[in-house]
Amino acid sequence: MKPYLLLAASAAIVAALTTPARLAAEDDSYGEHHIKHVLLLSIDGMHAVDFLNCANGVAGVNGGEPYCPNLAALGKNAVNYTAASTSRPSDSFPGLMSIVTGATPKTMGIYYDVSYDRSLDAPAKTTGNGVAAGPCTPFALPTGTTTEYEEGIDIDQTKVNGGAPGAGLTDGGIASIDPKRLPRDPAAGCAPVFPWNFVRTNTIFGVIHAAGGYAAWSDKHPAYSSVAGPGGVLDDFYAPEINSNVIALPGVTTSEGKSCSTIRDSGADLTAWTNSFENIQCYDTLKVNAILNEIHGKTHNGAAAKVPTIFGMNFQAVSVGQKLIEANVGSGGYKDAKGVPTPELLTEIEYVDASIGDMVNALKDTGRLESTLIIITAKHGQSPIDPNLYKATPGKTNNGTTPATLLANLLPDSESPANPTGIGATEDDISLLWLKKGANVESAVETLEQNASAIGLGQLFYGPSVSLNYNTPGLGPGLDPRTPDIIVTPNVGVTYTGSAAKLEEHGGFSHDDTNVMLLVANPAFKSKTVSTFTTTSQVAPTILDALGFNPNALQAVKQEGTTTLPEVTQELNKR
Repeated sequence: MKPYLLLAASAAIVAALTTPARLAAEDDSYGEHHIKHVLLLSIDGMHAVDFLNCANGVAGVNGGEPYCPNLAALGKNAVNYTAASTSRPSDSFPGLMSIVTGATPKTMGIYYDVSYDRSLDAPAKTTGNGVAAGPCTPFALPTGTTTEYEEGIDIDQTKVNGGAPGAGLTDGGIASIDPKRLPRDPAAGCAPVFPWNFVRTNTIFGVIHAAGGYAAWSDKHPAYSSVAGPGGVLDDFYAPEINSNVIALPGVTTSEGKSCSTIRDSGADLTAWTNSFENIQCYDTLKVNAILNEIHGKTHNGAAAKVPTIFGMNFQAVSVGQKLIEANVGSGGYKDAKGVPTPELLTEIEYVDASIGDMVNALKDTGRLESTLIIITAKHGQSPIDPNLYKATPGKTNNGTTPATLLANLLPDSESPANPTGIGATEDDISLLWLKKGANVESAVETLEQNASAIGLGQLFYGPSVSLNYNTPGLGPGLDPRTPDIIVTPNVGVTYTGSAAKLEEHGGFSHDDTNVMLLVANPAFKSKTVSTFTTTSQVAPTILDALGFNPNALQAVKQEGTTTLPEVTQELNKR
């Protein structure tokens, strides 16, 4: 059965699992409830201090004047959370799924886009990034496998459409996923585990669709169809592959008027859109145009449709502006620990701001701004802001010293950096380590501590310190097959990628990794700043509450007690 048919066939299951309040069949007709649409935007990498600086101005940039006028304007009628934290780990995959499930990694079972599961078996076909194919015997004991939910599961990751049969040049989506490249579940007869079923808890998209609402999302990989949740349905999903080869985009123009009809930065490395400050803006504009279409009652590619109840996208431009060192062009990132952006990062923030301005204007033009709650946050931050702290520890490709290279013989083959053709260990500015069955965790920790200086060791989590915030790792009753045995967080600025083309990275637990922008706006709101600790997982129940649903329809809300954002609830209750 086709993946999209599997999604549609599962709608009844979601309806049985969730008990949301009503949603009328027609959009814009939800009775007396004020909020009828939620626009959810992730500006990947956008720190709270980035919003502070761009909305208020900072010395050394734009003459000290604000340089994100559209975001600043939204902030005048918004609740601004300055101490918002992403998931930990702060990778895109758990970061996004936490926002849409209300769960932390221990409950949703999501640790990284590339992680490990002791209860699954290898894919039938080697992934594009090197997770090797292997055997799977139905209903037999699993051998365990690295799980990849990024570009490596595409039919053809070199193409913007992911290789989807019969798809338009840029029309990537669920049909772009190659089921043979998915991990398999022996307990389910070796069925491939699609992204939405890899998630253990339901999502706002699944709840809203099951209640008759229209759910849409745009993101950077077809794998991020995970936002549908187990058994869930996305009415409109768009995911042009970000790590595809860069191509000309006829008819595409950015919100700042830059044409993408020819490749803007043809001298860049064209094997991925993230290799160029200019090309990434053309890529993100594909998704911006999808949002503009949806605001006007169309699908992402222009067919007639409902205006979504819940919709949104991620921006990648700011993340690229923070990280990239582009040969013969310049370096992104920040000038200092205050968060003053370099010219390269500044252009990315300005681009995103202009794009959001177009979305707000479209909502105004269609008469939907007052009935739309706009939530702007980030899946993750980026570390370090202070450029003087960055230290690129030689990574797995350079035979350097990282936690995984020290423990290579103790790791499963699919995780070991000693495997020359494998995908490698899960390491950015964090190291997640799953050991072979029978390996001694205490001995492994001792090795890491003996090499603390070489790996820039900051803190180790294992045993009770892992189980306290996650689940007890292992395979068997009471044990979690996805929980790492050891989590290593290095000193601030240390990364394990070995990349000479980056200034920052994310995934870790540091303040710069996790403290992100969180702005919740509506024209009826009064401006308010909240400085108490908040988590991005609170966004999910807040969205349901805003639309008139019971937040307890989310399984994570029941299991973890995730609360709504109380200040937003107060504003909504004034209506």
